[in-house]
Order: sequence, then C-alpha cells, then structure tokens
Amino acid sequence: MNTAASETAVAGRPVGAPTPRRPGLRREIGFIGLLWASGGSIIGSGWLFGAQKALIAAGPAAIISWGIGALAIFLLALMHAELGAMWPVAGGTARFPHYAFGGGAGASFGWFSWLQAATVAPIEVLAMITYGQHYNFAEHWMKVSTGGTSVLTAQGIVAAVVLMAIFTSINFLGIRKLAHTNSAATWWKVGVPLLTIFVLGIVNFHASNFTAADGFSPFGAKGVLAAVSTSGIIFALLGFEQADQLAGESARPKRDIPRAVIFSVIIGAVIYVALQVVFLGALPHSQIGSSWAKGAYTTMTGPFAQLATLAAVGWLAAILYVDAVISPGGTGLIYTTSSSRVSYGLSRNGYFPTVYEATDRRGVPWFGLVTAFVVGCVCFLPFPSWTSLVGLITAASVLMYAGAPLAFGVFRRRLPDAERPWRAPFGALLAPLAFVVANLLILWAGWDTDWRLGVAIGIGYVILAATRLFGWNSRSPQLDLRAASWLPFYLLGMGAIVYLSDFGPTSSQVFGALGPSPNWFPLWWDILAVAIFSSIIYFWAIAVALPRERIEKMIGEVVLPEEEGIASEPLTREV
Repeated sequence: MNTAASETAVAGRPVGAPTPRRPGLRREIGFIGLLWASGGSIIGSGWLFGAQKALIAAGPAAIISWGIGALAIFLLALMHAELGAMWPVAGGTARFPHYAFGGGAGASFGWFSWLQAATVAPIEVLAMITYGQHYNFAEHWMKVSTGGTSVLTAQGIVAAVVLMAIFTSINFLGIRKLAHTNSAATWWKVGVPLLTIFVLGIVNFHASNFTAADGFSPFGAKGVLAAVSTSGIIFALLGFEQADQLAGESARPKRDIPRAVIFSVIIGAVIYVALQVVFLGALPHSQIGSSWAKGAYTTMTGPFAQLATLAAVGWLAAILYVDAVISPGGTGLIYTTSSSRVSYGLSRNGYFPTVYEATDRRGVPWFGLVTAFVVGCVCFLPFPSWTSLVGLITAASVLMYAGAPLAFGVFRRRLPDAERPWRAPFGALLAPLAFVVANLLILWAGWDTDWRLGVAIGIGYVILAATRLFGWNSRSPQLDLRAASWLPFYLLGMGAIVYLSDFGPTSSQVFGALGPSPNWFPLWWDILAVAIFSSIIYFWAIAVALPRERIEKMIGEVVLPEEEGIASEPLTREV
C-alpha cells in the first residue's frame, strides 16, 4: 500500500495528526499471542485422541499418514502466511477470496470459514467430557451407543452447554486478556505432550509393536490415505490460520503473522508425529490383540491417560486428566474468538447482517460471540460424540483452506508489485499444488462426510441469500458471477468424483438409495482425477478473477481503514 493511498483512506484528518480511537477491534496482540493462538489451536483435543484413531484406521502405518497430513497443511500454511501479512484484517481466511473473486465466491468461502470456526468449540467440549468420564461426578454424562461410540446423555448436554457458556464469557473480557489467558494455557498445552512423549518413550516402549498384530500396514494405501482425513489427523493439525483470523488485532502483523503461522505448523507436526510413535510403542501387547482395528485399546475413552495407568505411571495419568480440560478448553476458547471475528469480517464484506459488526466497550464483537454460543450448543444434538464431528469439521476446514491458494494465485498475477512483507517461495508452483492437495483431503474424507458438508453449505446459501434479500446489510456487494463461474462446477465436480471413487458410498450409508459407488475411479486413479480436475478449476479461476482495478478498490475500501493503528515497524522478509 503506498503512502498516498493511506492518506486518501484517512482523508479529512490532517496528515500527522493523532489517530482517534475508533470503536471496533483493538491492535493489542504481539507475536507470542499470535503464535500461541495458532499453536494452541493445533494442540487441542486432537492430541488426546488423534494417535488412537489413526492407529485404528491405518495400523502402525499411521506414522506415514501423519507425515502426509503435515506436508499438506504446511503447503496451505505458506499461502496463508503471505496473504495474512499483506492484508492484516479480522477473519482474513474468509475475506481473501472476496478480494480476488468478488461477492459470489467471497460469500461462499466466507461461509465455509465461519462454519469451520463455529463447530470447533463444541468438539473441544465433547473431548473434555469424554475424558472427564474418569471422574465420578461426570461418569453419567456420556453413554455407549449401539455403534460402540460414547455419546452425550441429557446430563452431558447440560454440562456441554455450561462449558460453552464459559468459553463465551471469557471472550467478553477483551482480546488482550484473552491472549494472555490463551498464552498461559498454551505453555501448559505444549509442555504436557512433550512430557508424555519423554516418559512413555522411556518407561514402556516396545519396538516390536510396529509389526505386531496384522502388520505395519494392514489396510494398505487406502487405509493410510483415509486416515489423513477421517481419523482426526488433519483435524489435529488445523488451527494455524488463527493468526490470520486475529490479524485485525495484531500490533505488528506484517512481521508477526508469517512467523506465527509457519512456526505453529512446525511445532504441531513434530509433536504429533512423536506422539503417534510413542502411543504405538507404549501399548501393551494385550491391548493390541490380533488386529489393529479391533484391539482392546480401541475402546479407551482417555487413550493417553489410560495408557499411562497401564504403564504404572499414575502421576502422569493424573496430569493428563487435568490436561484433558486445559488443552481442549484453550482451543475451544480461541475458536470461539475466531468465529466472532470471522462473522465480523463477513459483515464488513456485506454478507452477514451489520449487527455482527457491533462491538462492546472492550472491542469485542458481542453478537458474533452470542451466535457462536447458540450454534455450538445446537451441534450437540445431531453430533453428540467427538468422532461424529471430526469428519465434518475437517472437510469444512479444508474447503475453507482451498480458497487461499486460489486467492494467492490471483494476487500474484493481478498485483505482482503489491507489498509482500513475507513472500512464499516458488509461489507459481506451490499455489496450484496446494489447491490439489486440499481437494485430495476432501476426497479422502469420503462420501459419508462430504454429503453432510453439502447440506451445511446449502444452509449457508439460504442465510446469505436472506441477508441480501431482506437488506440486513446495506453494503450488498456485487455477486460478480463471471468471476465465480467456476465455483458451482468445482463443488459439484468434487462431489461427483468422491461419489464415483473408492471413497464413495456403500449401500448402508445415508443416501444409499443412490446405490453404492460404481467406483469409476479406483485407488490411485481417483488421485489422478482430482489432480486433473483441480488444475482445470485453478487456472479457470485465475483467468476469470476480478481485474486489478476492482481488487485494489475493494481492498482500499475495507483493508486500509482496518489497518489504522498498526504500530510502525521495519519490513522484514525473515520467517
């Protein structure tokens, strides 16, 4: 952004005059606050259950699944690191596609972003309650369903609503206190997994477990790939984008956001791979049995804590049961914050009613918080268990992430000379590759998850249409249908590929009336189909994106006013 543009954005005030305090978001978060917002979101309930669920899905080859998942997330994180530093606005992931493709695509990706953020807090609450069954007062909060999954009882739903209310209440304290609270919790959240890795790795590690039961990779390549999306691996690694979501409240965003995004992914990936290795190695042979899919360990409700008990490390088990409140609680807390900032950003772009821009005296978007609380509570009814929500959140998150490589490609082509405080290497190659990877994750999530996501997308379009039809937001941006012409083909095309692939429906799944998948794209051919289809959509989207002048105008209308108050800082290309 040049100086002239900045002066134009604040026309009417003498250059050099003190900037009056605007009602709205406050730039008070430093680097550590951003790092722990992203890192704390990554290390949530995923570490408590991810190693167990991945082992069930892929056997010891789950280690490979974690590597694939970490690489996929890292590619997507590079896109967000550059974009977040370029335009540090609240709810950034929901807004970058808006600047690149206008109203039609922007509204869609904005809804994907909000849907993902609003459903993470309830899944963290479910994790807290699942581990909490260890305590006598909470033993009746969940029961085992006919499918063998622990689901909420009526008492459990009440407890879940209370926990959601606590998350919401803390958010009303303001962003500075929230950042301090989350930073303190994240030091604990990082320390406990590291302690677990060290203790279990020394006390009770069996190298023979890597080839026990039905072998290292009992379910083959399909099991390894499916585990990436369906067992909680991608879900566990989600959260790096929180620094982008809170960019509108960062004190030094151009320096701090890229570092926070990239370092959080590296920290999370190293911890999760080590946890998988330790969980696998520390299992007693009696817990494994003759099959990784049916071993006794598959019924553990508090996997790492119960494993510590079996290893006669009772003091570690006690710490882990406490951590089962702090780790998910910290993640749920920051995602409650994020959902309110995404809705704030969507309202600024004209998609959500203007009431979502209302902030209290502490600069908190209060209506967005209340909405996140209500939606989170509603989630406990159709999704009463941790595993039932994982697939939906993973698919919604990846669909949200897919917008960043597209926007990244547009800005590299349309705005090649724009200021980039941090520049992703090999951007021309990495952007289409990251888009392909995001769509592979959607493929591996499977039809049973993806059709549910389709329903949620339909609900979102109803809400967005109502906002426009009834004039709940006077901005009402142009739909820019040409720039979004690729979007319906993208959504429907991906759905068709999933349905016709090896990850398509069986006759027993919902929508089974359509019949089982004809499997036109068997394993490996489905990957090729997704790669070709994604490449076509990527270059189509880049070709029809908004022209340079329109992009600059939209950014000037929204970004420059929100950048007021950013602390002066030397630009840096340091990661």
